[in-house]
Amino acid sequence: MPDRSGTVRRGARWTRSHTATRVAFGVIVVFVLAQAAWWILFEFRSINDTTRATLAAWEGDAAVANLVLQGGPASAAELRAQLLQHFPNLRLVGEGERARFEVDPQQRAGLLADRRRHLRMFAFEGPTFVLVVLFMLVFIAGTLRGERELKRRQQNFLSAVTHEFKTPISTLRLLVQTARMRTLPPDKQRDYLRRMENELDRLERTSEQVLASARLEQAGAAPTLAAAELNHAVQGIVGKLRPGLEARGALLRVVYSAEALPVSLDADAFALVLSNLLDNAVKYSPGGEKPIEVRLERRGDVVEMHVSDQGIGLRPGEEERVFERFYRTGDELTRESAGVGLGLHLVRTVTEAMNGWVRAGANPAAERGSRFTVVLPRRVARSGGERGAADERTPAGGAA
Repeated sequence: MPDRSGTVRRGARWTRSHTATRVAFGVIVVFVLAQAAWWILFEFRSINDTTRATLAAWEGDAAVANLVLQGGPASAAELRAQLLQHFPNLRLVGEGERARFEVDPQQRAGLLADRRRHLRMFAFEGPTFVLVVLFMLVFIAGTLRGERELKRRQQNFLSAVTHEFKTPISTLRLLVQTARMRTLPPDKQRDYLRRMENELDRLERTSEQVLASARLEQAGAAPTLAAAELNHAVQGIVGKLRPGLEARGALLRVVYSAEALPVSLDADAFALVLSNLLDNAVKYSPGGEKPIEVRLERRGDVVEMHVSDQGIGLRPGEEERVFERFYRTGDELTRESAGVGLGLHLVRTVTEAMNGWVRAGANPAAERGSRFTVVLPRRVARSGGERGAADERTPAGGAA
């Protein structure tokens, strides 16, 4: 049995870290909103206070100018001109002894217009500043969440790959030691050999996935494409995989296309794609009998290969996430299926390297289960002779 105590402790630490990050993010958001609100309110008050103070000063200037004007000769045009020059925000109204100074309406209107312009400016800049800061915070939080999720998946991957190597090795060691220490009857020997072969297959699958993922991370590791006929390619791969799949309970049915399906692919890479899809279908199909169907068909200018099962299916929102590296459906503490979270990631990566794509969804022909579809561009033959040769090599349409 795998040791779950380390995984539980890591899960608890991840939960505490996630909670602390959310609390810190909430505090920062509240602080930014409070700071921005205070700044906007302060600027609004400052602009209003400055406007009122300026108008009050102008009114005071008008009062002083009127006192000076009343104390001097009424006809002193020179005095009035000096006062207007000294107080440019005032204007002189009336004639003779009734002449008096007041605040120039144009100057007042200009001051109020400046006040409104500044208020609008801060009313726009304040929310813009808040939105920019919040957007950056959300972006940073999303980046941190993605890195934390990737780290968690990497930890789960290390736990899973350790288990995937340790368990078969321990089983093989136990079987070998038992065979060496005891004389086993022929039927028991065959059973031990079968179990050893299953454990070796498990080790081989895990090793192939890890090594394939490492190769794809290296530059220049693109597959070498060559002309192939998809019916024949699938037939050869299924012929090799069928005994192992049926030993695990698979009821495999292959529906070939009635017409030739010329494509460009890398034989080894495509074999990895199909084997991972079939292994995934068996892995997540509970019960002793596991119905699995592979269907090939042409749809316009593309060729589709559907791998359908009647297993546990996908939860809502997992149609894209299942292709992410190290992602495994279900909870790591309760998951019983073997695997390291690389199979479907390799399926998508390799398929895209062959100029195709892959999608996941529910099985439309069953009440439950999932269906994975690999789509490849259809290769157009250069001549009629080449097309005819491809048709002759195509298996007859039907199921196998």
